[in-house]
Amino acid sequence: MSFKSFVAGSKRLARLALVTLAVSQFSMGAPLAGARDQGDSRPARTPIKHVIIIIGENRTFDHLFATYVPEHHQRIWNLLSEGIVNPHGRPGPHYKLAQQNSATDTTTFSISPTITGVLSPLPAPLNGGPKDPCASNGMCTLADSLSSEYALSQAPIDYNEFLLTGGTGLGGKVPDSRITGVSGTAPYSTLMPGPFQLTNGSTLVDDSYAASPVHRFYQMWQQEDCSASNATPSNPSGCRADLFPWVEVTEGAGSNGVAQPANFSTDYAPGKKTTGEGSTSMGFYNMLEGDAAYTKSLADTYAISDNYHQAGMGGTGINHILLGFGDDIWFSDENGNALAPPHNVTTPFGGPLDEVENPNPEARTNNWYSQDGYGGYGDAITLTGTSTSFYGGGSYSECSDTSQPGVGPVVSYLKSIGIKPNCDPGHYYIVNNYNPGYFGDGSDAFTDYNPNNIPYTVPGTTQRSIADVLLAAGVSWATYFNQWNNYLTDKYQLNYGTVGPLSDAYCNICNPFQYEKQIMTNDAIRTSHMFDVSHLYTDIQNGTLPAVSFVKPSGWVDGHPASSKWDLYEGFVRKIVQEVQSKPDLWRSTAIFITTDEGGGYYDSGYIQPLDFFGDGTRIPMVVVSPWAKPGYVSHEYTDHVSLLKFIERNWDLPTVSNRSRDNMPNPVTAAGNPYVPLNRPAIGDLFDLFSFPPPPVAHDRDRDDHGGH
Repeated sequence: MSFKSFVAGSKRLARLALVTLAVSQFSMGAPLAGARDQGDSRPARTPIKHVIIIIGENRTFDHLFATYVPEHHQRIWNLLSEGIVNPHGRPGPHYKLAQQNSATDTTTFSISPTITGVLSPLPAPLNGGPKDPCASNGMCTLADSLSSEYALSQAPIDYNEFLLTGGTGLGGKVPDSRITGVSGTAPYSTLMPGPFQLTNGSTLVDDSYAASPVHRFYQMWQQEDCSASNATPSNPSGCRADLFPWVEVTEGAGSNGVAQPANFSTDYAPGKKTTGEGSTSMGFYNMLEGDAAYTKSLADTYAISDNYHQAGMGGTGINHILLGFGDDIWFSDENGNALAPPHNVTTPFGGPLDEVENPNPEARTNNWYSQDGYGGYGDAITLTGTSTSFYGGGSYSECSDTSQPGVGPVVSYLKSIGIKPNCDPGHYYIVNNYNPGYFGDGSDAFTDYNPNNIPYTVPGTTQRSIADVLLAAGVSWATYFNQWNNYLTDKYQLNYGTVGPLSDAYCNICNPFQYEKQIMTNDAIRTSHMFDVSHLYTDIQNGTLPAVSFVKPSGWVDGHPASSKWDLYEGFVRKIVQEVQSKPDLWRSTAIFITTDEGGGYYDSGYIQPLDFFGDGTRIPMVVVSPWAKPGYVSHEYTDHVSLLKFIERNWDLPTVSNRSRDNMPNPVTAAGNPYVPLNRPAIGDLFDLFSFPPPPVAHDRDRDDHGGH
């Protein structure tokens, strides 16, 4: 059966299989507590001896689960249950709950700017993704896609065909006329001022490439529109999430300090400059109409959370860092001493380089940030050239200093709701994407001035991560990142963004341990814990899977909008699930956590609990696949990426990462009737409520039995 035709089939049979497997473990005498994996010095406290964490890209919970109806008439919080949309994806009776507004912010950055009106109609969402996948990624045959996907591994796949399909048919950042309500001619949009369904079964389906919204730190704080004055008992953070497209069309993904173009427009018009997005953030898929079918089948059969969050505001970098460290990292001298990053200076790479965030609006603009971006190249620079000329790239904030740009409004808001920023004095924390301090071979990336390298690199940190905790306890772990082997021979990633089956689509900013000095500069640790994803299948087949595995797809199949598609990520996940299930001993001792790094800037209607300066952010998918997962269960406990660390720590009885990491936060306590909002804020759960474990054996008190106790 091909992946595309895969459907969950008989849910009753799936439930029966789970029950049979659980019962068989008792009859076979399989260990149910104190389980110890071969080579590990510390036993697990539950039947889970193997945790596999698979991290896709850039989808919020509502973006995928907008219309999901759970099994057993369970409660769920999504666009459908809130009445924001109806089962067909059209506006529901409470559509205004998700209404999007326009605003004005012309002097100092505000996370709750002045609302000026309803954003109606929405600006046209603009096109994104390859017009023709073959021309874009260079994979034009099934053989090409197979060799790209697993770097010539021996594990056959049945979803690689979707690397060859789904092209937009559109060129450039033009209105995405595939979407119902959007036209290639004026008026370009008749969309109502809220969420809209992306798919329509004809011109845009869930195998289609689509655009990617902005997902950066200060932009997301602003999109959420948080103010204590808006707080209610059911929404004590006071975040209204009503400025998503406004931020997209006024600032987008960052200016790098470049002045706003004279012909700039917040809506598409021929000859005008835009941020290239439009209202992309408001699109969602419809599971009731067949979208994301494999994800739905897993949710029906196993367990999900409708209150799991990206750990940081913003994008890929900070969220993978928080996943690994339980905390953010900061600019240092690579020996644990805090330093200030380059700020309007010339470096060996050229300049003027300014790596400090400044989201204050440029003069005479409405919300065009003064310094924010991924870093720019001068006109003469090419990755293979000899000229070095870089500029801009604001991505650090000294968040203990409220006089710093952008910091004051966030800290003031946090203080108003009783939350500490958790920012150490004199530390500039990374809040957006920068390359890690080390290449895959362990060499220093920050001090490498090769013309093929870039200055937007975090110096190696000596902060502790979950890897240090696992190493100290003798609990095995590994990273399995697709294209790792290619990356080892292409340290500057000159093939990144090129085409063909061996293009290097390894995600270096997705590997939190690649930022860490004590991991990357120790050859024995690095080479025995970091592998290509092809090695994952070998370890599964050979029974050598470690206790904790972090798994990342390549950029082609991670589900990232524009560069990938969700059905490609589903296929990647399905392959791993099938491989584990093919080994009964492994399957009955494994929990597979399936999530994304962050929401990608898509709208979500869920509650957000501020934990510190860095987040939390929007809800994202969390699916747990395991014979011990509660079948068809929806967890409402508040969790985020650091909850994965709490699960690992509880399961193997480990200490927290550090004295300031978020895994020190308590599990949530909630009031009757509202399981989503912790009363003991800030608090995050440990994900144990998604499982049903047998009770531990009761100790036999011989003295009490023999003598009646004392």
